[in-house]
Amino acid sequence: MAGLSATTSSLHLARAAQTEQVPCAWPTAERMLLMLLPRGLLNANVEALADPSRKVHMVMRITSPAFGNEQPIPPRFTCDGEDVSPALSWTGVPAEAQSLALVMEDPDAPDAKAGRRTFAHWTVYNLPPDSSGLPEDVTHEQLPSGTLLGRSDFERTRWEGPCPPLGEHRYFFKLYALDCRLPIAPELTRRALLTAMDGHVLEQAELMGTYQKQNNSVRTG
Repeated sequence: MAGLSATTSSLHLARAAQTEQVPCAWPTAERMLLMLLPRGLLNANVEALADPSRKVHMVMRITSPAFGNEQPIPPRFTCDGEDVSPALSWTGVPAEAQSLALVMEDPDAPDAKAGRRTFAHWTVYNLPPDSSGLPEDVTHEQLPSGTLLGRSDFERTRWEGPCPPLGEHRYFFKLYALDCRLPIAPELTRRALLTAMDGHVLEQAELMGTYQKQNNSVRTG
């Protein structure tokens, strides 16, 4: 009986170890340097995570009741309307995932030097892997415990909806399932987040909406 008790205790310990959240290792000095470099000097493999032309085999799915994939985003979620975040839902998160990260970005933003660049509108990370979505107009207080907001290219940590300066832009909602929890570093930029996630992405899902500005809003992006 003593041997059986010892075996049972070992099994309990093993299961506890399997379910314990695994933190991402702090970036090496080289990767910390990448976080600080100008965007054009980033490691190509890091930027490949965000390449809209990159074909991704997606079992995990992200959807919104507000608009379908490759469909126009309603003005309510943009600078032409209330500018609130849309409701989002996801399924198919891998069982081994330790956290989720969400980025909303515009790869069609104009750039004086490069012609166009990817502009980050919203960054959310360390979402729990058992979460299944976010409500419309989600506030910081409504986010699951431990979830962090990153800093957008507007230099803010809240949702900033589509507001393209000219023509129709594409807006990608990218959900990443990670094999670890990211370091507790508040207000990571999109660039720093991609660097920290490099090598830890188990699965990726995308939802793409389009928008063309209707009014003469001062803000663009």
